Amino acid sequence: MNSFQSFDLKAWIFISIYLGSLIIIGFVGYKARKENTLKDFYLAGNGFGLVVIFLTLYATQYSGNTLFGYSGKTYRVGYAWIMSVHFMTAIVACYMIYAPRLYARAKKYNYITPTDYLQHRFNSNWLNTVATIIMIVVLANYLLAQLMAMGRAMQGLSSVDPELAYQQGVILLTLIMVIYGTLGGIRAIAWTDVIQGLVLMTGFIILLFMLYKQFGSISLATNIIQQLPDATKADVPDANRLREWLSYIIIVGLGSTLYPQAIQRIYAAKSEKVLRQGLAFMAFAPLFTVLIAVITGIYAIAYLPGLEGTESDQVLTRMLAVVQGNSILGYWLVVVLFSAILAAMMSTADSALLSISSMLSKDIYGRFIDSNASQARLTLMGKLFSWCLIILLVWLAIYLSDKSSLLKLLDRKFDLLIQLVPAFMISIHWRGMRSVPTLIGLVCGVLLSLWLAYGGFSFVQGGKIAGFHPGLFGLLINLFISVAGSLYINKRELELN
Repeated sequence: MNSFQSFDLKAWIFISIYLGSLIIIGFVGYKARKENTLKDFYLAGNGFGLVVIFLTLYATQYSGNTLFGYSGKTYRVGYAWIMSVHFMTAIVACYMIYAPRLYARAKKYNYITPTDYLQHRFNSNWLNTVATIIMIVVLANYLLAQLMAMGRAMQGLSSVDPELAYQQGVILLTLIMVIYGTLGGIRAIAWTDVIQGLVLMTGFIILLFMLYKQFGSISLATNIIQQLPDATKADVPDANRLREWLSYIIIVGLGSTLYPQAIQRIYAAKSEKVLRQGLAFMAFAPLFTVLIAVITGIYAIAYLPGLEGTESDQVLTRMLAVVQGNSILGYWLVVVLFSAILAAMMSTADSALLSISSMLSKDIYGRFIDSNASQARLTLMGKLFSWCLIILLVWLAIYLSDKSSLLKLLDRKFDLLIQLVPAFMISIHWRGMRSVPTLIGLVCGVLLSLWLAYGGFSFVQGGKIAGFHPGLFGLLINLFISVAGSLYINKRELELN
């Protein structure tokens, strides 16, 4: 019941055409370029309208981790993971803290990479470089998670040896991804986001109705869960779990808005009005994406018990197998959904890869190696960096295939990303923020977060301290140093004057 029927020739032809069309979109994006510059390749010339900005933000926020990782996390912890709906909604609120002001500055001063704002605001090479390194490390982690999710998806989809299917999936899908990404840049990725977003939203709503038809109501599934050995998955959250909810809402809400690819999409909006409208639509996205992933996980607890380890990351795949065998409509829904899921993960991964390449090219190569490089040269170097990095990450994805759950790659990157809150969110509103304390606060926050996470302390349980992520403790120190230090410097300058 929980293994896939082999797709017939028509299904494989459809999937091949669907994924192959991404390369065509990449070529069309290449032909649509207006100039061979960083701004055109990485921001599409600041020309994203409402539909594109909404769906590309949607595709950036909802990745392979969401579709596979969140259903798997629900399977492991139960109803408590419903809080993922709240922290995904919190992301939109956190965007509004700084996105409109950042867009206005980006439009005025032609920012391209995320740290262009920091360089212009603080005029500090040290701060810019440290922030760039943090973002590259975080995005490499994020990109690795996407590659692993692509492999997991192919494991469930294929009837061949699971290990071989995982390796083939990672290699082949990554190859398609990097080809269309380096051809068409952000323009091609955004166009694919539009297609994938529409298919996924429609497909997941249909999937919800088909799961209900197959298994009945959620209340029935809950009654079954309460009879299982792990009946605690249906329990009301305890105090520690509630603290964990609050921690996730804060750290994911703030951290997700500081993903480099998210910042570059802010830059790429056609106008501030379009950006605000796109974010308003994003507020409803968790209801038809995250919530359905959670419901899928709950059904799986009741009807597919006994999955352990990395098998739990295949919950969505196994539930789709149930739908697939139920009817012709179910079969083709699975074919279309899997095509869109694979393409969406590729597009999300390519967005991360594109952001990394922009920072390596402009902020590292252009600043420290060849400061006189032309725009065409920097764009070419960005593409070369993409290919070199992806080869390394494909190897890592294959090496780590049976060594890590997808959600284990989630928490640590937010511990690091959230340390950028003072540098971006506070400084854009407070002119008194100073570069030296901001840099010291950032470094101290990162070091404390990593020390707490990996120091082997007995009070750190499940990677958290009393339910709270180590990154939040790092942020407290970061905020104190950056704000208090800036106030002290401002006071001293007033006294001297």
